[in-house]
Amino acid sequence: MEMVKEFAILFGRIITIFPLMLAITLYMGKRSIGELPVFDFLVIVILGAVVGADIADPNIKHVHTAVAIVLMGIFQKVISRLKIKYRRFGHIITFEPTIVIQDGKFLVSNLTKIRYSIDNILQMLREKEVFDISEVYLGIVEANGNISILKKPNKAEVTIEDMNLNKKESSLSYPIIVDGILYNDTLIKLNLSENWLREHLANLSINSVEEVFFASINMEKELHVSPKKYIEDNNPIIPLYN
Repeated sequence: MEMVKEFAILFGRIITIFPLMLAITLYMGKRSIGELPVFDFLVIVILGAVVGADIADPNIKHVHTAVAIVLMGIFQKVISRLKIKYRRFGHIITFEPTIVIQDGKFLVSNLTKIRYSIDNILQMLREKEVFDISEVYLGIVEANGNISILKKPNKAEVTIEDMNLNKKESSLSYPIIVDGILYNDTLIKLNLSENWLREHLANLSINSVEEVFFASINMEKELHVSPKKYIEDNNPIIPLYN
């Protein structure tokens, strides 16, 4: 009988806490669900912990949990408004956008700072329908972890019908060197030799594959190289905030 009573209490807590959580989440706004910046992510984690403890432990007073949820929702709303009103405050409590690609080249130190790998960025580019890094003028990892892409002017999307042009085959590039390691399988697949690659690297004043952070080859046998020295010799300073 005691167990039935406990189950009834548990069921009662679930059906009362869920509508409250839904109401507070809607009050906090769609942005908290769709983007989850770091502060909003922490709010969601805390709310989950509070609700989980309330459901799992009948000794916790239910009203205390309800009050905590309401206060967390109000707190998040206040912080969101402060972030809008005071931009510097917003920069302090969240990640700043980070430039990871400049003029088709990876910025190695920035990738290291945000702990993103080449594979992470390449996947994000593919999700943006960008399969060749050489098409990218500027790539920025935003505060929510997504990447924003500005293509080079000659790679920007246009209406083919308006230009009265025939559609060219899509450009697809294959990684050939990643962080100084040569992928011979790609060379074989494209019927290219290592000597061919080294000759083209030499034309770019690159003496060994160890000097290359990332290199790719497309189906037209066009080589794109992002050397490790690029970030040291050409460190662009582009203001992201006014």
